[in-house]
Amino acid sequence: MTPQPPWRRPRGSWAIQAGVFGLAHGALVLLLGRPWFAAAVVCALMLVVVVVNNAKVRALREPFVFADYEYFTDAIRHPRLFVPFLGWGNALAIAVGVVAAVALGLWVEPAPAQRWALSGQLGAMLGLIAAGALCLAAGARQAVGLSFDPERDLVGLGLVASLWHGAMASRRPPPVLASPFDEPPVDQSLSHTADPLLNPPPSLPHLVAVQSESFFDPRPVCAGIRSDVLAEFDRMAASALMHGALQVPAWGANTVRSEFAFVSGLDDALLGAHRFNPYHAVAAGWPVPTLAGFLKRRGYRTVCIHPYPASFYRRDRVYPLLGFDEFIDIRGFTDADRCGPFVGDAAVAAKIAEIVEASSVPVFVFAITMENHGPLHLEKVAPTDVADLYTDAPPPGCDDLTIYLRHLRNADRMIGALRHSLGRSQRPASLCWFGDHVPSMPGVYDTLGAPAGPTAFALWSTRETRHTEPVPLAAHQLAVEWLRAVGLLGEICA
Repeated sequence: MTPQPPWRRPRGSWAIQAGVFGLAHGALVLLLGRPWFAAAVVCALMLVVVVVNNAKVRALREPFVFADYEYFTDAIRHPRLFVPFLGWGNALAIAVGVVAAVALGLWVEPAPAQRWALSGQLGAMLGLIAAGALCLAAGARQAVGLSFDPERDLVGLGLVASLWHGAMASRRPPPVLASPFDEPPVDQSLSHTADPLLNPPPSLPHLVAVQSESFFDPRPVCAGIRSDVLAEFDRMAASALMHGALQVPAWGANTVRSEFAFVSGLDDALLGAHRFNPYHAVAAGWPVPTLAGFLKRRGYRTVCIHPYPASFYRRDRVYPLLGFDEFIDIRGFTDADRCGPFVGDAAVAAKIAEIVEASSVPVFVFAITMENHGPLHLEKVAPTDVADLYTDAPPPGCDDLTIYLRHLRNADRMIGALRHSLGRSQRPASLCWFGDHVPSMPGVYDTLGAPAGPTAFALWSTRETRHTEPVPLAAHQLAVEWLRAVGLLGEICA
């Protein structure tokens, strides 16, 4: 297993592991009547978790955490996003383990005749379940402070105990946190009218935020990448209100962490176990003040675009709760809009332009793109890609990088298209552009070295041009700084 926990760990962790295995085995024996079959099933399930953990560490540099339990159902509903990361070898190992467990149970081991006798199997399993419960209780009494650093917790506690403690922490209610958007605007005329929803002031700008899938500057990773692959982003940054590196709470995937940090303005370090997938808590009723809610109170229409099925990560339930009037998912696009496996960035840019042009009131559009979503290795390098994207050919084994750059160039073109369409608007307008995380390309990073993790951001306005030095920000600070830059929020502690 990666990372490998040491054998010397707190006694409470061993007690929890013994309790979990005891309860699982006892319950399965009561259900199946076959002790060896039940043991094989428990071992097979553990094998699945270990294999998935190792695959996640390889692809995302993070061990399996309790919030990842949805991987298993998501792999069934959205197999293209999940199964290829597991790898054919791992998938085969899981399949062999499951088949072996079923074969052992159904063909080798019969159920005992005295299955339901207290003096036989029933009594033994009730005793095992009681012992498992006692072990869990004993382990739980030991004070364990989770760091919510997945690698540190796994190494310190072991996989089973870290998952159990994560599950217990996830059951606690999320903290009640002050909104960073509570300060009144500097210019009161920008937000207060008799009825801002019916009569918003003309000075309110249209606001467009784009969370670009896997967007970062890869040119420092490989010197042979053409400098103009991000020509539009470079031009925007040169005249931006603010730009720089963006520290995000995700690496390689887990888009919703960066997404929530931007929309809520909350530091993930304050969220405890809910930092790994805050949408679980939001869908369960956690009231979160958001950027969208702030803007709605000032007369904005709020729209979210995510060109993928609305149920993914429960966005269909979550986004109305986050203050959005409308959520446009894959049904708002056609097959002709695809670029590769997913809806292309050009189609999303056109949809944004259509919404802004048709809106008679100030509109906030938050777009979460999909074109550059992995797994990249399922696509093929085109014959002209290397010449188009590099000044010097990359080393062998870097096809994923070439495919990534092909889609990155389209993201860059999306920036140019948005600046052009927003520049034609009768209202002033501002664009906030940022990447959610660096892409998952483990084979490329084995050859060229991995990036540190920050992505890139830029804030641009049709009203004002600045020439600023890069400023590093964290994802939860970005929306606040954007509102301040366009005059909608006063000086506050972000």
